[in-house]
Amino acid sequence: MGKFKKLAGETAIYGLSSIVGKTINFLLVPFYTSTAILRVDEYGMVTELYSYVAVFNVLFLYGMETAYFRFTSKAEKSEGSIYDSIFSSILITSLMLSTLLVLFATPIVGWLEFPGQERFIYWLAAILAVDAIIAIPFVRLRYEGKALRFATLKLVNIFINLGLNLFFLYFCKNIWLGNFLPGLKGLISYVYNPEFNVEYVFLANLIANVCYIPLMFDLLKKSSLKPNFSLLYPMLIYAFPLLLAQLAGNFNEMFSRMMLKKILPDGFYEGISNQEALGIFGACYKLSMIMTLAIQAFRFAAEPFLFKESQTKDAKKTYADIFYYFALFGMLAVIAISLNLETIKRLVLRDELYWSGLHVVPLLLFGSLFLGLFYNLSIWFKIQDKTIYGTFITVLAAIVTIVLNFLLIPIYGYLGSAITTLIVYLFMCVVTYLVGQKYYPIHYNIKRVTNYLIICSVLLVLGWNINTPSWILTQLLQEIPILLFLMILYLGEKKKIQINKN
Repeated sequence: MGKFKKLAGETAIYGLSSIVGKTINFLLVPFYTSTAILRVDEYGMVTELYSYVAVFNVLFLYGMETAYFRFTSKAEKSEGSIYDSIFSSILITSLMLSTLLVLFATPIVGWLEFPGQERFIYWLAAILAVDAIIAIPFVRLRYEGKALRFATLKLVNIFINLGLNLFFLYFCKNIWLGNFLPGLKGLISYVYNPEFNVEYVFLANLIANVCYIPLMFDLLKKSSLKPNFSLLYPMLIYAFPLLLAQLAGNFNEMFSRMMLKKILPDGFYEGISNQEALGIFGACYKLSMIMTLAIQAFRFAAEPFLFKESQTKDAKKTYADIFYYFALFGMLAVIAISLNLETIKRLVLRDELYWSGLHVVPLLLFGSLFLGLFYNLSIWFKIQDKTIYGTFITVLAAIVTIVLNFLLIPIYGYLGSAITTLIVYLFMCVVTYLVGQKYYPIHYNIKRVTNYLIICSVLLVLGWNINTPSWILTQLLQEIPILLFLMILYLGEKKKIQINKN
């Protein structure tokens, strides 16, 4: 029991740093979408470049974090040699990959349609290299059970990044424009370039990452450049399928934001450039992060429990119950968020131009719900040591993502991307469920979940089509379908309990 308490405690600490980071990332949306901070096309640049960063992060680490845990668990006495080999490999390949990005910066910005903006590639190459190199000392912290230091370092980085965003884009910018404290204009001229704006989003990230180096100096100096190729080879073989799965997973999430500008026909949205359309879609995509945060919290809390539960005789019933109640709470979240967007948009999306993309949010929320259900359903291949099925499913989903985006975006614009997201995550759920029933059959209450899903969808459509001249009245009327769904859930579950008692 003591081991499980320790695991639960560490999980909570690791989860805190991750969830706080994602929450702050979400809270930066109203800051960035204010017209006084970033233009819509500039926010589109942030959306696009960071979607590439997410994919390149996987390439820079190529599954070696997991390989470290796997191989040290089999040969604990060789931890030092394994760590040094992985650190050396990541250090060398990160410098090589970043150098390639720098060398090809000009054709890259040409392809991205940011001519003359090579500095963004230089900064992102540095961000990616530092991210990858310090990831390995972070892995050792996890191996040594130093969860508190792990979380503290992550939180320090997050708050440095946040502070620098506020410092450059609000404090320095307003002083330079004479909006307040004009006496400090000469002083800030040493650190502030008025010709930069969106640049400071990336510079803040870079500076925050570089701050890891002094903060982790004691860990880095213990890392030796001693690659052992006899150790590395089997680890690379082990990590390759993980690389494919992680790349495919990131493609599922990021491909639409990476390629929307390219696939969208010019002039598709009247008076809005493709770069601005990407900014609108990126900001609206962020609203679905509310559901993503809930899924993240669930995964941190549930994964250790689900693996422990696999040893009990009632494991399958427990998995079915967790799936069921996750689905119900997820549907409630989808309808509650979707039908409160009249209020949310005024709090989060500060420029009304972003509001034109709000119709994609319910689809993205449903997509996030199905992604959460996929994580529930995927327990079978994790506890059965058949993770290769997870790789196949994710890679197949990535192919579907690419095909559907190319088919739907030219017809429906960024709505096509949202439809693709929903279809792909639903596809992953269905395939995982069907294959899982063959290898590890679990009696999920699919019929009841489907019925509730239909009711939720119908009520959401009805509520979404309520429109009055007053946004306050519209918002009040849109609460009615939410209350109806709550009542249906309550009565349905009450009846279910009574039937089970009898």
